[in-house]
Amino acid sequence: MQTGLRGRDLISLQEWTKEEIDSVLEVAAQLKRERALGIPHPLLRDRVLAMLFFFSSTRTRASFEAGMAQLGGHAQFIESRTTQIAHGDTAKEIGEILGRYNDGIAIRNVDWGVGNRYIRDVAAASRVPVLNMQCDLFHPHQSLADLLTIFEKKGDPRGRTIAISWAYAASYQKPISVPVDLSLLATRYGMNVRLVHPPEFRLPGEIVDQAAENARRSGGSFELRDDFDAGMAGADVVYAKSWGALLTAKDETEGAEIARKYTDWIADERRIGLAAADAIYMHPLPADRGIEVADAVIDGPHSVVYDEAENRLHAQKAVMALTMR
Repeated sequence: MQTGLRGRDLISLQEWTKEEIDSVLEVAAQLKRERALGIPHPLLRDRVLAMLFFFSSTRTRASFEAGMAQLGGHAQFIESRTTQIAHGDTAKEIGEILGRYNDGIAIRNVDWGVGNRYIRDVAAASRVPVLNMQCDLFHPHQSLADLLTIFEKKGDPRGRTIAISWAYAASYQKPISVPVDLSLLATRYGMNVRLVHPPEFRLPGEIVDQAAENARRSGGSFELRDDFDAGMAGADVVYAKSWGALLTAKDETEGAEIARKYTDWIADERRIGLAAADAIYMHPLPADRGIEVADAVIDGPHSVVYDEAENRLHAQKAVMALTMR
């Protein structure tokens, strides 16, 4: 159990040791048990978290707000377009000022080539912890919730096979932060990670290299595949979701055109049947139902998406409790 996390930023889990991540999971499980038993845990009484959003949110906003309330504190919702951030407040000013008003700053900014840099610039100017609620590269709190769910459903994930696969979606060109972060985290826990996607939907080379090195150190494996069916075969965990062709396309229009070549990449009953008999299906939500995933899968016996969504609350409470005391 690592106890020296007070004041730490969480921007990328790659910057935290495995022992520190283990501590988060341990605290998350404890807080989840206490919540189930009705045991209050006001560990952050009178603390305030500023939540700055540059991108729409349902689960992230709701879970962080609920988590701060359950920890005895308060969460401020700050929307970039309805504040002076839209008219000139700089990242340094946000870090300096919100860091003086509040006990933590959480930011969601998924703008490609901008989000991670912005969060780091705020953190450089802030005297309080800065938490990444999702940027263009990383989604650490989602990955923590995913790993907590895998532990609950599958036990020790070492040696288990997870297929992190692209799937088609028509709604918009979704960020790459979920497959990036989960590939990096699962390989640190000794999982056999298959990253499955059409060639145009590759992830940054440095991320692929880091995941491969994580796997080497943990005793797991990391492989790239471009065949959806082969990627699903025998998998213990199926994590199929869409992301944009951000390293290939010039803009969203071109990205959508590329994606339309692969409309058959849907997590349907036939494909879930290729996985292990007791495989679990995961998705961070929202999903494009009937396009990205079949209703029979996301609502079926393999799906753990609601337990996974609930674990956002518990994992985030653990991070806040450990960093904002």
